[in-house]
Amino acid sequence: MDTWIGLMSGTSMDGIDAVLVSFQDNTLCIHETFSKPYPEELRQRLLLASQNHATPDEVGELDTLTGVLFAETAEQLIYNCSLDHSSIRAIGSHGQTLRHQPSGPSHFSLQVGNPSIIAEKTGITTIGDFRSRDMAAGGQGAPLVPAFHKHFFGSGSEDRCILNLGGIANITWIPSSSGRPVTGFDTGPANALIDAWCHDQTGRLYDEDGRWAQEGIVQQALLTDMLSDAYFERPAPKSTGKEKFNLDWIKTVVKRHGEIRPEDVQRTLLQLTVITAVRQMPQSPAMAVYACGGGTRNRLLMKELALALSPVRLLDTAELGLDPQWVEPTAFAWLARQTMEGKPGNLPEVTGAKGPRILGAIYPA
Repeated sequence: MDTWIGLMSGTSMDGIDAVLVSFQDNTLCIHETFSKPYPEELRQRLLLASQNHATPDEVGELDTLTGVLFAETAEQLIYNCSLDHSSIRAIGSHGQTLRHQPSGPSHFSLQVGNPSIIAEKTGITTIGDFRSRDMAAGGQGAPLVPAFHKHFFGSGSEDRCILNLGGIANITWIPSSSGRPVTGFDTGPANALIDAWCHDQTGRLYDEDGRWAQEGIVQQALLTDMLSDAYFERPAPKSTGKEKFNLDWIKTVVKRHGEIRPEDVQRTLLQLTVITAVRQMPQSPAMAVYACGGGTRNRLLMKELALALSPVRLLDTAELGLDPQWVEPTAFAWLARQTMEGKPGNLPEVTGAKGPRILGAIYPA
């Protein structure tokens, strides 16, 4: 039985998640998982580069450094489960996004984490650069995980919305009827703004369980101003990232409202995530929402989402057989399998591409 490795680091830039998985028809089996945090110096350099504060030399260095770290993460995963490298068919590596610019005449999505280094150091065929082909075909290059969601999370009796709470929040709408299309798009910020403001004001990388936000109150005028951003009204297909929703975006809006307690800003940012996710979801009477991503560990965020969705049920993807933390790395292992088998990995109705495309570039062992 072939096994596959998925490597993922999202817009939160907190580290690399790795999963060893096997697939059979519409089922999957997780054999091993491992997470490796970024060294703080490297994380800071990546953050600066993502804000256009890096020279070409520095971007090249980051491509190499993150490639080495991704390879080490894969090696540690393999070591932990005492598996022979020869039984692993391929590694699917998303890399670390530095910039995602899906619109304009010269649209692009830039990830670092050189797949050649991963293939060389592990001796395992590696697939990377998953977004470029979809964008070349006129798509957004994101989100890509809805194809995986459709394959493994679909139901014949229940309309399902998969809500991914990463740095950016995105939804995948999977109707129970095969006659209706799957849809999906980035709804806006999630952890990206919550974490950025928390780190700027407290020095902590994230607001554990939303405890700091719980000390604040929602500032309605500030929230209304945030919600007026044109992105939230833009029709799908659409995608976004930290190049838009970042600390500067927060400070620009906050500056228009005089003195506001930092914890009130934090609470308002959390509510922004809730409202922009919920109000952009399709509605149906036979619907359930299944959350995944790092935001599921924020208890206040999950509580507020449940209140906003009621009477629609809010669960997490563990109910569907996959722990919320491992959905995205598993998706990129599956996308690697799609590539190796010559099958499309995108959903044109989600990304806006001209049609299905085989994604990624193959770096042989």
